[in-house]
Amino acid sequence: MKCPYCNNEETKVVDSRPVEEGLAIRRRRECEKCHKRFTTFEKIENSLLVVVKKDGTKESFDKNKIISGVMKACQKTKVTYDDVQMIADNIERGLNNTMEKEIQSTMIGRLIMDELKKIDHVAYVRFASVYREFKSVDTFIDEINKLQENK
Repeated sequence: MKCPYCNNEETKVVDSRPVEEGLAIRRRRECEKCHKRFTTFEKIENSLLVVVKKDGTKESFDKNKIISGVMKACQKTKVTYDDVQMIADNIERGLNNTMEKEIQSTMIGRLIMDELKKIDHVAYVRFASVYREFKSVDTFIDEINKLQENK
C-alpha cells in the first residue's frame, strides 16, 4: 500500500478493527519513510449490480444515491446519518442477497420506503411524494391517512 503523502511503498499496519458489522476492516497504517499515518478499508467486493431505471436505461448500482435521496427526505427530522447509512447498507446487502444482476429502480424505491416507514413517517411521506410523483394535495392526504390507520 503506497503512502498517500510520500508515495513510499513500505507501510505497516499499526491497528486493525472490524467495521460495518464485521463486513469490512479498518486498518491504520504508518509509512516507514515519513512516519505519517493513514487509514485504509478492506471489504468484500460484491458482484456488480445494474439498476434498470423506469425509462429502461441501465446504470451501475450506487449506494451513495440511496444515501443522498434518503438524506434529502430526512432533513429536519430525528433521523441520524447513522440511520441513513444503516438503511443504505441494509438495502445493498438485501439486493446482493437476491443473486440478481439487474434490479429495477422501482424495487429499490419500495425498499427505501419500507425502511423509512419504520423510522420516520415525515421522511417516508417526503420520499414517497418524489418517488411516486404525487400530483395533488389529495395524494398526500391519502398517504398520511394510510399511515394513521396502520398505527
